[in-house]
Amino acid sequence: MMVDERWMRLALEEAKKAFLKDEVPIGAIAIVGDEVIARAHNLKETNHDATHHAELLLLQECARILGRWRLTDVTIYATIEPCIMCMGAMSHARIKRLVYGARDEKFGGAHSLYQIAHDERLNHRFEVEEGILADEASQIMKDFFKRKR
Repeated sequence: MMVDERWMRLALEEAKKAFLKDEVPIGAIAIVGDEVIARAHNLKETNHDATHHAELLLLQECARILGRWRLTDVTIYATIEPCIMCMGAMSHARIKRLVYGARDEKFGGAHSLYQIAHDERLNHRFEVEEGILADEASQIMKDFFKRKR
């Protein structure tokens, strides 16, 4: 648990970068073994691209750095429960594990709306851990949307 909190704090740093860019503050990092492989945060507004979620940008960067699309040894830390698009991409990338902070009741594809990582109809399943630094992850989202209104 302490290791997960350590990595989640780095994902929260990415979320803060998104917040400062007026992006929905979601951050993610990728770990292999005990090393950070890649970092990303939402860039939908900046890049005018609905697919530029932190997790998708992270998967792309991991594939580039590692030179492969099969990410079977990668653990992803995301501040907020990934959406169904991102969960589908993680399944396609064959990630090892996902750890996230707070649930996303409107778009979440790990627990809230769907359980993509555990769907036996899909050919790849992976471990999911939720609730790591959930209060911090939730608070930055609340602060962002409060500022928007």
